[in-house]
Amino acid sequence: MMYTDLFSSMDGARSTFFWIMPMLSVSVVFMSCLWGATSSSATWNKISKLWGSKSIMRYNSTYIMISSIFFFLLINNMLGLSPMSYTFTSNLFMVSAMAVVMWMTMLLSGYSYAPMKSLAHLAPSGAPMPLLPFLVLIETVSIMIRPLTLTVRMVANISAGHIVLSLLANATTSFLHTMMFPAMVMLGVAYTLFEFFVSVIQAYIFSLLLTLYMEEHP
Repeated sequence: MMYTDLFSSMDGARSTFFWIMPMLSVSVVFMSCLWGATSSSATWNKISKLWGSKSIMRYNSTYIMISSIFFFLLINNMLGLSPMSYTFTSNLFMVSAMAVVMWMTMLLSGYSYAPMKSLAHLAPSGAPMPLLPFLVLIETVSIMIRPLTLTVRMVANISAGHIVLSLLANATTSFLHTMMFPAMVMLGVAYTLFEFFVSVIQAYIFSLLLTLYMEEHP
């Protein structure tokens, strides 16, 4: 399903039909991750090196979590490029809900495990005392807007790609009986391949940012 404007990306949740494939994809991904974690830990050790995060090396559960999120987002981004399908990664409310859940889980885990160490991240070591309240305020704001940055980055890139593909499709049909039609078809194919690349990159960036946020976990 291609969208003609950015706000229409919120309308896809009305149809339950377009949720069948995303729900199946997340089920398959999580089951495969659980199977892989119990059958071959060496495989997941290699996968975790894609992110290069020390936090993944510290906690075994993050192997499954980060890999599951990456493959789930990747599959849904790919589904969004297929005809007559809907992906939740272009829906503002669904992506924001996922980002808030992941962000809140890491935040509550850190403050419940070691509250003093978690609070210490708000005040950089060696900072002058007069500037300390401002630094704490700035760090607090930066932590609070993390779900927003995760959401906007994903939704904006995926929705913008769908809009451009829709515009290219409309332009191609207008040049149907002209000499420009083959060139427009080639342009559409090239941009579709580019969108597949963007789908992989956006899934990787989302999971990479989560691993960077995990670095602050005590």
